[in-house]
Amino acid sequence: MRLAISLASERVLSAASVTRLALTDFRGYAALRLGLAPRSVVLTGPNGAGKTNLLEAVSFLAPGRGLRRARLSDIDRRVPPARPTARAPGPWAVAVTLTGPRGETAIGTGRDAASATGERRLVQIDGKAAPTQTALAEQLCVIWLTPQMDRLFTEAAAARRRFLDRLVYGFDPGHVHRVSAYERAMRERMRLLAEKSPTDPGWLAALEARMAEHGVAVAAARRNTVAALDEAGATPEGAFPSARLGLTGELESWLETMPALAAEEAFARRLAAARAADAAQGVTALGPHRGDLAAYHSETHISAAQCSTGEQKALLIGIVLAFARLMARRRGEVPILLLDEVAAHLDRVRRGALFAQIAASRGQAWLTGTDRNLFDGMSDAAQFLTVTDGVISS
Repeated sequence: MRLAISLASERVLSAASVTRLALTDFRGYAALRLGLAPRSVVLTGPNGAGKTNLLEAVSFLAPGRGLRRARLSDIDRRVPPARPTARAPGPWAVAVTLTGPRGETAIGTGRDAASATGERRLVQIDGKAAPTQTALAEQLCVIWLTPQMDRLFTEAAAARRRFLDRLVYGFDPGHVHRVSAYERAMRERMRLLAEKSPTDPGWLAALEARMAEHGVAVAAARRNTVAALDEAGATPEGAFPSARLGLTGELESWLETMPALAAEEAFARRLAAARAADAAQGVTALGPHRGDLAAYHSETHISAAQCSTGEQKALLIGIVLAFARLMARRRGEVPILLLDEVAAHLDRVRRGALFAQIAASRGQAWLTGTDRNLFDGMSDAAQFLTVTDGVISS
């Protein structure tokens, strides 16, 4: 009940819901048109039926490569030679109608087949081309949990940075541009350092200045989000354990003791001094791409990486729910949650707590599972759809 009060009483919330989903040549779906009520969606059916494909489609309402991080060209529908079709597949496309307190918004995205690599994504908002994917983060926030993320606390730091960045997008849509700009400048600097012919030092200095500007901004935005989530996790709420969070990394530690401008200048100097070493190693040794999200159980003080698999999953769900609370309090907006096979590995108490918190948030969640009975607690708050071999029925 505390969550219901904290989410509903502080301000009028903006909760956007997907009320229309259209897919074209997306994975196993040649053409799909789905009308939905503005509430949560439960997708049930056997493994391999196409449930996660639908969540992946919705995940492209966020910047990036979706919840599977697949190559864009790999998402195009494949036609088995033994089952030819009258129409050859084209590049995939996703179109949705978002409905919320501000009315309806049409969002379209898909692979640009005309790009040289075939790996460029196009975005349209209300029929107008968006210059960058930042426009998606300005419209809504989408966050997801998948079975592969159960190992988030034990795998490489890059996965934790990506997870954290999706949370930062919710509070600061401009973070999308800064991350992209930093990574572009870093790749270009490394390309120049790898060339055998001498490179104009002024060119390298300009790239390093760009890396310093955007890199410090990226680190600062991550620190702000982590600090807010850590504060939210200081007091456990509900059936899920809370996580205490921190951000590690040399650049990140500078921001604890110096202003951002001084950190930019120090970062640029270190990059210039490290040109030979970075060229020899083939990597940039310093920057926000080296930072990491640290997490531990707030009650036991055990590192998340050392917790049991079940507790790691519960901690991760707790972080996502804390993020949803913060979004509601700070921006008056509720993110769309995509929860793939999450309920199957929760006990009855935690399943009930999860469903209650989703209902209290007034936001839309998409959940998948093979057993419809697992979602009995959502019968009054969600629409149930069955997916069988890419065919959807109610």
